[in-house]
Amino acid sequence: MIIVLVVLAVRLWTHYRANGDVRDDIDQIPRHKVAVVFGAGVFNNLPSPVLYDRILAGTELYKAGKISKLLMSGDNRLLGYNEPEVMRRTALQMGVPDADIVLDYAGRSTYETCYRAQAIFDLDSVVLVTQRFHLDRAMMICEQLGIDAIGFVADRRPYRGMWFNHTREVLATMKAMWDVFITRPLPVMGDKVKIE
Repeated sequence: MIIVLVVLAVRLWTHYRANGDVRDDIDQIPRHKVAVVFGAGVFNNLPSPVLYDRILAGTELYKAGKISKLLMSGDNRLLGYNEPEVMRRTALQMGVPDADIVLDYAGRSTYETCYRAQAIFDLDSVVLVTQRFHLDRAMMICEQLGIDAIGFVADRRPYRGMWFNHTREVLATMKAMWDVFITRPLPVMGDKVKIE
């Protein structure tokens, strides 16, 4: 019972901390150089509905002049599975020029995406683009890594299996707390990439 209460308290704490910096109205997003679009499932080289809506929300920010570049970060550790490339292709189809899309092939987790945004891409202020259930954790990680972030909600429809996403998010938030407050694991690194 105590463990359950602690886990729920942590989840509520991250929600409370992030809530003031999360926006679902594009007009409330201040101008930034870069939006970080988080990867998600890819099936048959097509984005899942969750991922498609993240790309769509990032494209909306770009077309509204709120950001200049999209940093698309996702998993590419398995042969034949490439979230960033699917994200790039989808954004191109939505009208974003290739020159304004930057890919991060080593964003294997939310923590790694946020860590690399700062360490590799030299970003200290970003818009985070993902679904509402995920934004609390992403915002908390960025805050603890010293990144000034504002969240833009990518929910564009009801999603199947949301009970699973919310349950998983509770556990993922506990792991994120362990990562940022205790272990600070080093993700896959590489040469710095300057986003002009």
